[in-house]
Amino acid sequence: MKPLPRYVAVSFLTWLPTGLYIPASVLLMLDRGLSLPMIAAISTVYSICVATLELPTGGLADVIGRRPILITAALTSLISLVILGFATTAWVFVIAALLRGAARALGTGPAEAWYVDTVHATDGPDAELGPGLARGSVASSIALTVGTLAGGLLPLALADRVAFPLAVPILLAAGVEGVRLVLTVVALPEPRHARPALIEVLKGVPKNVGEGLKLGRRDGLIARLLLVWGGIGVALATVELLTPAWLATVTGTFETASVAYAVVAALGFAASSLGSALSMRVARLTGSPGRATMAGLLVMATALLGLAATTVASGLIAVIAAAVAYFVIFVGLGAATPQMATLQHQRTESGQRATVISMQSLSLQISGAFGALAFAAVAARTSPAWAFIASGAVIVAAGLLMRKRESATVPAFSAAQ
Repeated sequence: MKPLPRYVAVSFLTWLPTGLYIPASVLLMLDRGLSLPMIAAISTVYSICVATLELPTGGLADVIGRRPILITAALTSLISLVILGFATTAWVFVIAALLRGAARALGTGPAEAWYVDTVHATDGPDAELGPGLARGSVASSIALTVGTLAGGLLPLALADRVAFPLAVPILLAAGVEGVRLVLTVVALPEPRHARPALIEVLKGVPKNVGEGLKLGRRDGLIARLLLVWGGIGVALATVELLTPAWLATVTGTFETASVAYAVVAALGFAASSLGSALSMRVARLTGSPGRATMAGLLVMATALLGLAATTVASGLIAVIAAAVAYFVIFVGLGAATPQMATLQHQRTESGQRATVISMQSLSLQISGAFGALAFAAVAARTSPAWAFIASGAVIVAAGLLMRKRESATVPAFSAAQ
């Protein structure tokens, strides 16, 4: 089998569990007696774990190979979801969050790096990456769409049939991780990779991380891409934090808000898939990956301003308006991200690829964490509308960073590609 179908399958299976557990996880913790402040603290534990492990795990993937890390990520995620599904006390939920954070950090980058390495090995270093990366992004978005809808609706459908309906989508997510584990073991071979001794690994990981950080400092394009990812992190965290709370106000109850948000978020993920599918066409129309990225981000910023405008509405109209705004936000994001990945991979060597992807994820996570805190304060003192407007301004600034020419060393991007 060629590498692209395997990469698409792994991308789908990586993100389907996330879609399944997102709508149910907060409700499950509330149902088992945790307070909202405790749930927020557990979420912080998860974010800190991801941020702490991002670069070391990326460096480890570059040292010992992609496949062992992918296997570990799937196994760790499976265990974390089983624990989450059966947890009843705060400290057990904390353990689940720590394992889930480790799995997220381990899973950031190695699959994409495996695909790029395999394509380069089979088709040469000048092989076109954009279409394959876009298809992987489409698969991830479809998985999130399907998973979010299922995760939001399954507990309602099973409420009278099983004892703990909120645990069902979480345990189903664990089953999906088992499928991903088997697929990774069976269908993701990589070129023979020398297995270093432990002391060499301990030396090699910090070295790779250091080289990745140096690359981010000395390469202007990589540095700008990391800043752009930071801006995206701020906007996404703000939207994901404030929209459910606002929908609760609009719909009147927490339960109806959870269903409404599942539908709105699923539309957003579907839109991301559409944007990724259109990504290459946008790049051809604009003439380069950098300009395509800027165009996608400006669409995203415009939709964020539209989301701010929807906060004056109420009832079903407000939910529909939010869904439309979400759809456009994620179309723009979906169109931009494969082109950003293309630029990034053109500037990194195989030995630094997973590390740089982890740097990208780290920028997204840290900026999102602090941005959400800041804009939540803005929303509390004013209204969600001003927080959405501010996050739109951040995305405009991020888009303008891509106005500079990518670099003379980047291969020309023509309409013929």
